[in-house]
Amino acid sequence: MDIGARLQQFEELINEAKSMPLSSSVLVNRDEVLEIVGAARKELPEEIKQARWVVKDREQLLAKARKDGEQIVQRAGIERARLLGQQEIVRAAKEEAERLLAEAREQSRQLRLEAEDYVDAKLAQFEIALEKTRTQLEKSIGQVQRGRDKLRGVSPAQEEFGSTDDEEEQQEESLLFDGEDVR
Repeated sequence: MDIGARLQQFEELINEAKSMPLSSSVLVNRDEVLEIVGAARKELPEEIKQARWVVKDREQLLAKARKDGEQIVQRAGIERARLLGQQEIVRAAKEEAERLLAEAREQSRQLRLEAEDYVDAKLAQFEIALEKTRTQLEKSIGQVQRGRDKLRGVSPAQEEFGSTDDEEEQQEESLLFDGEDVR
């Protein structure tokens, strides 16, 4: 289940909660809320693991590209040395070796660019997924704050303009439930 589904569970839990008599506040089951938060927390690191895999894939691709490039350069060097040893084709050997070397460098460059493009695309996808998750979390946090404010009895006007000391004392007294501070 993804974070969006967990947030949906929060909304359903709040929407289905029993209303307090003579109040706009609702009662929610603490264990249910904590269970949803715990499950969401467990799911979040999976996306982080995916990012680590993307980085690891990038490193493996770059290492392979370097290794392939080095092998091509090594083969070109060997071929060049062999061709140089033959007096009658010294000039042709130099040209061929240079061509192979340039080709090896180009192949190495192409492999590196492809690996970087692949990793960039994966990171962009991951960034989008994280941005959606962040947006959903911010929305949920806002909903939770509004719910908590409702439970505290804070009105929208008090939120906007602040409350007086007397109002703050009244709010603190109203937060006491069965002798416990519910904050």
